Amino acid sequence: MTFTARHLLGIEHLHPVEITTLLDLADRYVDLNRSAQKHSDVLAGLTQINMFFESSTRTQASFELAGKRLGADVMNMAMAHSSLKKGETLIDTALTLNAMHPDLLVVRHPASGAVNLLAEKVNCAVLNAGDGRHEHPTQALLDALTIRRAKGRLHRLTVAICGDIAHSRVARSNLLLLGKMENRVRLIGPPTLMPAGVAEFGCEVFDDMRAGLEGADVVMMLRLQKERMDGGFIPSEREYYHRYGLDAEKLGYAKDDAIVMHPGPMNRGVEIDGTIADDINRSVIQEQVEMGVAVRMAAMDLLARNLRESRLKKALGGG
Repeated sequence: MTFTARHLLGIEHLHPVEITTLLDLADRYVDLNRSAQKHSDVLAGLTQINMFFESSTRTQASFELAGKRLGADVMNMAMAHSSLKKGETLIDTALTLNAMHPDLLVVRHPASGAVNLLAEKVNCAVLNAGDGRHEHPTQALLDALTIRRAKGRLHRLTVAICGDIAHSRVARSNLLLLGKMENRVRLIGPPTLMPAGVAEFGCEVFDDMRAGLEGADVVMMLRLQKERMDGGFIPSEREYYHRYGLDAEKLGYAKDDAIVMHPGPMNRGVEIDGTIADDINRSVIQEQVEMGVAVRMAAMDLLARNLRESRLKKALGGG
């Protein structure tokens, strides 16, 4: 299996073959998670620390469950009550954690680049669970697995990513991954929610939902990230839903077998109609949640293999 990364900090530095390797392994973990005995011992003896500086339900629970199913010792740190609140720097926190000899460090942080900084200061494998507006690699990977299982392939598809692109690390990671796998990516949203220079990523940009959804294989909706907004990006939620909310009429412009995705949490009646979100024939939103556990199991498994190999080489004097 080809996967050489020491950390999983983003999609940008992954090769297509590494993405495929991780998704293939995740497929096997889907089968394990659906079996009566959901446990493995591939991370037995290893310690996983989850550090979430931003609140999270799905991602933190998913990483915790993934680690426990693989046999790791999992610790969740309550960062809201940590020493950072007492003035400790992020680097000092990293050095303190490093002294505890963890093996896997899962980090979510509101500042872009914070996870990369931590990775430079510790001797373990670091997984980015979302940093600012930068990246959310495991979300893009679980989205990719969901698409591949629903469509039978992960290349030469037309994928429409709709909504608040400017504030979305999910959009950035998906854009990078889908581009690497030779898909046609369309970004749809109001100009106020499009980042500057977005067309440089090799995607198409639309401010009209119907035009952007025409012939799409995959429709990926994003929520309005109000916590990252500091001004009037939209006239009102009602007007936003009228123009950019996914309903049956707008979805009708996509292909008849198009799937509907959403990374959660959803704002029903703002970016997506509840009936569409719950349509078992079109929506794969619950499948995304299921794939999240399998993808995170695969990511930690592969990083742990590389970590063990690196430590063995050092022990034998090979670097």
